[in-house]
Amino acid sequence: MKERLLIVDNEPEMLELMSILIRGNTPYEPLVTNNPLEALDIVRKDCISLVIAEMKLPVIDGIQLLEKIREIDSNIPVIITAAYGTAEHGLETMKKGGFDYITKPFRKEQLLFSIEKALNMTKLKSENIQLREWFKTADRKNLPVDILLAT
Repeated sequence: MKERLLIVDNEPEMLELMSILIRGNTPYEPLVTNNPLEALDIVRKDCISLVIAEMKLPVIDGIQLLEKIREIDSNIPVIITAAYGTAEHGLETMKKGGFDYITKPFRKEQLLFSIEKALNMTKLKSENIQLREWFKTADRKNLPVDILLAT
């Protein structure tokens, strides 16, 4: 099954554009919504690998959505996009645990790079946790000497 990315934006054209961009250039399946409350339901119910959210959304803004997603699953990276971005919004995004902050209009390569970087970081964190857990329970008598020296 393909990894799923959730795109949340108030502009239907942007939802379509990003969906086409992701489908055509990545192995991921994009899900789209213009409603941040629906986005939270999707995050709760589906296995979402990454969220791309616009800063200006109805009901709650992108940063509030980021905070609520982090409460549901702190391992899901969130990229915030903004048509009228400011340095303050970018800083707040990062302070709240966002992975990246991208101002519109963005270059295709910029968004694709951020997606790949975020997903690779998530995979590395997961592998690190698994290795640490394995190492805690491993039979140290049968480990190679170079691994024992590194600990």
